[in-house]
Amino acid sequence: MSKLPEENRFVDLSDYGRPVAILIANALKNTMVTPIHLTISFIVAGLIAVVCLLNGYNLLTAIFLVLKSILDAADGELARVKETPSYTGRYFDSIADIFLNAIILLAIWSLTEASIWLCLFSFIGIQLQGTLYNYYYVILRNRSDGDTTSRVFETSPPKALPGESQKNVNYLFGIYTLLYGLFDRIIFFLDTTASKGVDLPKWFMTLVSSLGLGSQLLIIAVMLVLGKVDYILPFFIFYSVLIFVFICSRKLFIFQP
Repeated sequence: MSKLPEENRFVDLSDYGRPVAILIANALKNTMVTPIHLTISFIVAGLIAVVCLLNGYNLLTAIFLVLKSILDAADGELARVKETPSYTGRYFDSIADIFLNAIILLAIWSLTEASIWLCLFSFIGIQLQGTLYNYYYVILRNRSDGDTTSRVFETSPPKALPGESQKNVNYLFGIYTLLYGLFDRIIFFLDTTASKGVDLPKWFMTLVSSLGLGSQLLIIAVMLVLGKVDYILPFFIFYSVLIFVFICSRKLFIFQP
C-alpha cells in the first residue's frame, strides 16, 4: 500500500527502504505485532547505531542507520495493511525521530573537535529540511486523497481514531507541537502559499525528497563509511541552502495564483 494514489506517486529518494518495509509489513500482517512495536524497533536500531558509532564501527553504524530507515517505513506500512491508522502512532513516530536525530548528531559531535554550536545549527538545519519535505508531501497527500493521519496544519489535537485513546492522542500531540511547532511555523512563514498553489510536479517532489529523513540518514551513513565524520555537521548546515532554493523555485516557477 502507499501513502499516495498510484497516479500521484513520485520517485521518493528518502523512501528507499519502502520495498523491504512492505515485505516486513505483509509478513507481520496476521501476527500480534503492532505498528508501535516496529516504531520501538527502529528506536532500538537507531540507538545501536549510536553505540556502534561511539565505538568506531562506522560500517555497522551505517547498516543500522539504513535499518532504522527501513523500520521507520515499516511501521506505517503495517498500520496500512492492518487498516489500523492512528494518531498515536503518527506522533510517537515523529517524536522518536527528532530525539534520535539529536542523539545521532551529538554522538557525531563528540567524535570531532567542532563547537557545540555547529552541532546545534546542524540539528536545526536537518529539522528544517525534513519539515519542508513533509510540508509539501502532506499537502500533496491531502489533495490526492492519500494518507491523512498527517495534517498540513497541526493546530489542535485531532479526534482519536477507533482503537486509540483520546487522552494519549492529546498527550502525544502536546509533545509533538512542543518539539516540532517552531520548525513548522518557520517553514510555513517561508512558504505560506504552498497549500493554495497548483499541484507540485512529481519531478519537484523527487528533488525535495533529497531533504527527507531517509536521505539524511543515508548521507550520514555514506560519509561515515568514507571516514568523513568531521564533515557531517558542516555539510548539513550548508545543505540547508536547498530549503531556500526549493521554496524560491516553487514560488517562481510552479505557483500560479
